[in-house]
Amino acid sequence: MATTVAESFEELKTRISPDKIKGMNATYQWDITGDGGGKWFVKLADGAVDIQAGQAEGPNITITISDENYLDLVSGKLNGQMAFLTGKLKIQGDMTLAMKLQSILG
Repeated sequence: MATTVAESFEELKTRISPDKIKGMNATYQWDITGDGGGKWFVKLADGAVDIQAGQAEGPNITITISDENYLDLVSGKLNGQMAFLTGKLKIQGDMTLAMKLQSILG
């Protein structure tokens, strides 16, 4: 399990099943605050996954979360819906993409 935000994005490629993203065409922008944070984007295009550090051009959804809460989220310690409802996670853009995240990463 990743201990840093950067490590978690390295591991992410292995966690996304091509079957679950087949037919999808979306870009997720992650803005992670805090000392261990940064910006990453995940581009899903018909079964292919492209993960890069930085700001995506025209993302479909932007998710803002602290580095500590992000690591709790990806490790399963923090529920995404609860994080959103309590303001620990902020979403701009297509909410349906946010709701698909759990099944994509499942």
